[in-house]
Amino acid sequence: MKNLCACGRGAAFDACCGRYLGTDVPAPDAESLMRSRYTAFVRGDAAHLRATWHASTRPTSLEVDADVKWLGLEVKQHKPIDSAHAEVEFVARSRVQGRGQRLHERSRFVREDGQWFYLDGDILS
Repeated sequence: MKNLCACGRGAAFDACCGRYLGTDVPAPDAESLMRSRYTAFVRGDAAHLRATWHASTRPTSLEVDADVKWLGLEVKQHKPIDSAHAEVEFVARSRVQGRGQRLHERSRFVREDGQWFYLDGDILS
């Protein structure tokens, strides 16, 4: 299948995370938002990252590092806590200046007015 989404679900970009990037369509759950944010990093879409970052923890400025080559995403667990809170544990692999890196994080998400937002996360070993 051509133009696969970077998030690893195996679907075409337009039918997957493309529905949420650059649109007013909210992700239906925290895992879908997490995947769309990973895809935004891959595509260099800082606007989507800022728009989906909760206002209480959003950085004042955000630039996506063009030197990072994203290699893959593995969602380990999507844990709904209640109707407005969830956690997503993931591993994102990348390469920076030829060196492989691995980000293992448990991210927290909050839902407000029907839209999920990234709140913060803990780096895991």
